[in-house]
Amino acid sequence: MDDLLPLAKQLMARPSITPDDAGCQAIISKRLKKAGFHCEPLRFGQVDNLYARYGTEAPLLVFAGHTDVVPTGPEADWTSPPFQPTERKGHLYGRGAADMKAAVAAMVVSAEKFIKDNPSFSGSIGFIITSDEEGPAVDGTQKVIDVLQKRGEKIEYCVIGEPSSNQHVGDQIRVGRRGSLHGHLKVHGKQGHVAHPHLAINPIHQSAAALHELSQIQWDQGNQHFPATTFQITNLHSGTGATNVIPGHLEAIYNFRFSTAVTVPQLQERTEAILRKHGLTFDVTWKIGAEPFLTRQGNLIQATQQAIKEITGLTATLSTGGGTSDGRFIAPTGTEVVELGTSNATAHQVDECVSVDELEKLGEIYLRILECVFK
Repeated sequence: MDDLLPLAKQLMARPSITPDDAGCQAIISKRLKKAGFHCEPLRFGQVDNLYARYGTEAPLLVFAGHTDVVPTGPEADWTSPPFQPTERKGHLYGRGAADMKAAVAAMVVSAEKFIKDNPSFSGSIGFIITSDEEGPAVDGTQKVIDVLQKRGEKIEYCVIGEPSSNQHVGDQIRVGRRGSLHGHLKVHGKQGHVAHPHLAINPIHQSAAALHELSQIQWDQGNQHFPATTFQITNLHSGTGATNVIPGHLEAIYNFRFSTAVTVPQLQERTEAILRKHGLTFDVTWKIGAEPFLTRQGNLIQATQQAIKEITGLTATLSTGGGTSDGRFIAPTGTEVVELGTSNATAHQVDECVSVDELEKLGEIYLRILECVFK
């Protein structure tokens, strides 16, 4: 794994703010070609994707990940420049350290080593790398999966390098994700002078009780695989900026992270019923960010748990928490999917970082997964 840290730094030095790949996939492709992979760039819209495959036989195990990162925010807030990978006290700092360029580097290096040690193994290894995971996720993994399905290329197993771990690498793996439902509410009032409230309708006052009720509801109990559904208001706006004008409208943006214990229509109907109960005049638009998924249980989960136990001594718990991931596009094809990466503690934060020791363990776990699957 001597090449792991240098490759992670090489990728992290590229300012690949979504959807810009900034040359990361060219670096990955060059290495994979040298290892014997057939590499296929797939560009859709402004998004770069890479599909690479070594071998033609089944089963096909795919490593999936992304080279795009979220914006850094003010660079002055960072202890060291976000696109200048820096080691301090056993940690590697920089944007993408946790989410998820370091994990992509670990995938590449582990695949290279496995192929070098087992050039004639029975099966195939693939990579799906996109620059559209942190953005709309329309022209990324979803489009690549469409291409593979149209030509009958079946993925049996998929390891996604999202930062799934909690305190230590491998303490948990994700085997599913909650769904995501966005709502954009516009409440209509009547603009007026603050000195004459009887001639106006204040949408802030009108909406307060309804929004409070929505924030307090227990939408479901969850189930054996998923935690209970949550509701969060993420944006709230009203007013003209003047201190003496009652606004005519209020806008609220909110999100449900929902389990399989409830459906999208149920969430929509209950929400709108509460808004009507409070006498609001409103318009609401909905957007489904992701449906919940739970992967099938099989060889990959067993191989992953075994690899983690052997390398770290930890017994990995199975989780469906966290945000959304590109697993939502892969699992519905019948692929067994696990998400295993570094700690998620600093993902998307200023001074994002990964423990160098934990990163090296992650690479060893990926290698051991390959050995277990293709034994």
